[in-house]
Amino acid sequence: MKRRISVVTGSRAEYGLLYWLMKEIQASPALELQVVATGMHLSPEFGLTFRNIEEDGFRIDEKVEMLLSSDTPAGIAKSIGLGTIGFADAFARLKPDIVLLLGDRFEIFAAAQAALVARIPLAHLHGGETTEGAIDEAFRHAITKMAHLHFTATEEYRQRVIQLGEEPTRVFNFGAAAIDGIRNQKLLGRPELEQALGFSFGERNLLVTFHPVTLEPDTAGQQFGELLAALDDLPEVRLIFTMPNADTGGRVIRSMIEGYVAAHPGRATAFDSLGQLRYFSVMGQVDAVVGNSSSGLIEAPSFHIGTINIGDRQKGRAKAASVMDCEPTRKSIGEALVRLYSDDFRASLGTVANPYGEGPVAHRIAEVLATYPIEGILKKKFFSLTVTEEVSRDQ
Repeated sequence: MKRRISVVTGSRAEYGLLYWLMKEIQASPALELQVVATGMHLSPEFGLTFRNIEEDGFRIDEKVEMLLSSDTPAGIAKSIGLGTIGFADAFARLKPDIVLLLGDRFEIFAAAQAALVARIPLAHLHGGETTEGAIDEAFRHAITKMAHLHFTATEEYRQRVIQLGEEPTRVFNFGAAAIDGIRNQKLLGRPELEQALGFSFGERNLLVTFHPVTLEPDTAGQQFGELLAALDDLPEVRLIFTMPNADTGGRVIRSMIEGYVAAHPGRATAFDSLGQLRYFSVMGQVDAVVGNSSSGLIEAPSFHIGTINIGDRQKGRAKAASVMDCEPTRKSIGEALVRLYSDDFRASLGTVANPYGEGPVAHRIAEVLATYPIEGILKKKFFSLTVTEEVSRDQ
């Protein structure tokens, strides 16, 4: 009998990371894929991206509506409650053997709560990471403690999951799921991409992805304004913006992007959702990713392009040598942009190694999902790690 694997996806970015794993589960003779769409996928404001999932050949088994039309702290908290109720009903109908979750967003936290109470084993991707400026930091570690199988993106993160008390034999480091997307797709060339985007690249181009720093109250507009001011100092650079997530303060950034694009026709454009193929194809054409998205740290190094990582949202994450950290000020961002286009920095990019691995990832995760014994897996013992002890990667 096939194991039923319920994959929960709530945003365009995390779906892009899950895509190849979903394909592996779908193709496995030992597994049955169930898709649960929620969050931004179901919101007109964020592009109704559940349609992209269906266009990619997946059947959506359940849709869990949970987003309120509010990005305030109270609105987000209420959305988590609605999500927990919706996932409880969805899992009761689907009766999965394993619920698979990626990352740290509040939608995923809601799904984890519902699965745990329903006594359904949880498999979690991208645990053990740190993002000290975001509320996602606490959600991620909480999901780790609720989960029963763990798939981390680096050995450092594997060690951190074990440090949280998880049994080493249940923690697997296969690298970041995004790497498969880079390896497996034939990216669009510049003429084809320009036609798909309705936008012409220049001699210099940047991909700008900026989200609110959710542990800082009301800083989104001020910080993003500093970034826009720094970009104004390089008027010859063409800009592709992606819209922010449904986080507290996200609407402020969205409005500022819309205003900036309207004021700079031909120089700037913006997208709710590029989809993985177009997003990676853009990465293959730009000089850097600028902002505070995890994609600048995880995927950009594989393209041998620079990353300007602004502020504290990604503080604590593993970084390649191509990543430059800067403060969320016009001066600091401007200095990073100057360095980005310096001859020395450009020359160094060719030898950059991605700390998140080179894949393959999805096939190895699917094998574990199909073969790991899950009888009795719900009862976890706390694995104690002494101060000087380190668990070998072979354990």
